[in-house]
Amino acid sequence: MHVTRVHIVQRGLANRCPNCGNRTLFREGTLFEVNPECPACGLKLERDEGFFLGSLSLNYGVTLVVFLLPVMLLAFAGVIGATTAIVLAGVGAIGFPVLFYRSSRSWWLMAYYYFLPHHLPANQRPIAPDEDENT
Repeated sequence: MHVTRVHIVQRGLANRCPNCGNRTLFREGTLFEVNPECPACGLKLERDEGFFLGSLSLNYGVTLVVFLLPVMLLAFAGVIGATTAIVLAGVGAIGFPVLFYRSSRSWWLMAYYYFLPHHLPANQRPIAPDEDENT
């Protein structure tokens, strides 16, 4: 296999194309627009609705666990006041997903190709021509 699972994880954490490793997931000059395919290697990045919904679910889950749960626990323990917790939760519930958007898209691709690395073009063997076609 040309692209190993370790490469896929490294590229996913760095927001790079899982196939070639270039910084081509997002269109230049934009924050949120994903390229339909990698300009460097041609990997289709927008395969179907599941790729958007998967990254959206990942973003939502990370927001809950990494941001909102600690705010709730700090408020419950009395470390921060209820008003502070409500303001933090309100701002964070919008701000954290926006800041995490690019990573969530990249991490979703990473998760998909981690379990299905043979779907990457770099890992596919060329199909040998049929002997019958040559005669």
